[in-house]
Amino acid sequence: MKVGILAGGVGSRLSEETTVKPKPMVEIGDRPILWHIMRYYYEYGFDGFDEFVIALGYRGEYIKRWFYDETNLASNLTVRSAAGTIEAHSQPPEDWTVELIETGLKTNTGGRIKRLIPYMGGETFMMTWGDGVGTVDIRALLEFHRSHGKLATLTAVRPPARYGHLDLNGNQVVEFSEKPQASEGWINGAFFVLEPEVGHYIDGDDTLFEREPLQRLAADGQLMAYHHEDFWACMDTLRDKVMLERLWASEKPPWRIWS
Repeated sequence: MKVGILAGGVGSRLSEETTVKPKPMVEIGDRPILWHIMRYYYEYGFDGFDEFVIALGYRGEYIKRWFYDETNLASNLTVRSAAGTIEAHSQPPEDWTVELIETGLKTNTGGRIKRLIPYMGGETFMMTWGDGVGTVDIRALLEFHRSHGKLATLTAVRPPARYGHLDLNGNQVVEFSEKPQASEGWINGAFFVLEPEVGHYIDGDDTLFEREPLQRLAADGQLMAYHHEDFWACMDTLRDKVMLERLWASEKPPWRIWS
């Protein structure tokens, strides 16, 4: 089963970083958030999550260059100038296959998904955005999708609270939590499982997947929600990036399930 990742948006609300790079290449620690997302899927690995199809758009060459450099420059090299060959002496720890697909500079999310579907092998596939991490149980998500037999499953998450949460007893603070997940309300956290027929609900490049396609899927009874109560975060702003950096530097980052 393949995992599609949308990595072609401009990321205008993170313009401090995205004037020179696409948002999925903004680093958390010393690695792009795109790598964090891929590594999370890769660690589940039970059903072939080592094949990724990435939709490129804005500054797609930056993503191509990063993968090329990561593969070829992360080890000792032997250069044979006369033959024009370069030999790497070690491989990255991730044994994955990545297809980098140009899906247009101004194509919207639905259009990008529709353009990726031909690369998904004609079978069920995963899909997510290139700017969100979480602790979603990928095994349970897939089992849920297979159990209901509909065309699409999204992951419903609790949005992170913008401000610290106070539990009060009169004037006394009983408990303080800095920016916890909200305790009420659900939003679309991506981490989709989709069938290829979802493409029939997408008109073309101008289509936002979050609007007409999901609305029509819901109206036809073909959209289900997998509820995820635990950690989830989307890197929309510099504030979000700083928060994720702080979590990554902590003793146990929530989404780091690898050693």
